[in-house]
Amino acid sequence: MDEQVRATLLAKEAELVAQMEQLSEPAQDQGSISFGKRVGDGTAMAVDRLTAVSAHENLRGTLGQVRHALDRLDAGGYGVCEVCGESIPEGRLEARPWATRCLRHTA
Repeated sequence: MDEQVRATLLAKEAELVAQMEQLSEPAQDQGSISFGKRVGDGTAMAVDRLTAVSAHENLRGTLGQVRHALDRLDAGGYGVCEVCGESIPEGRLEARPWATRCLRHTA
């Protein structure tokens, strides 16, 4: 069971790293961004960049959670809520294998 969980978490980690690298690649021919009074190419490029930055931050957050779950797996605490010590329901771990808290203690 632990090896299957580890494989799932490592696959998610690799997926997140690949997505982050893809977002970090410079886009071709972006040039400078300028905002005008009308929505134009510069505004669209700026929105695209802001969206990419936000997506990158979300991926980084999830990557941190996946790595934390791997650490808990190594320490023997995987599947146990780090707040209350109760078991995390199997359905939650199936949906979100990197969960380290039960639903009651999810922020």
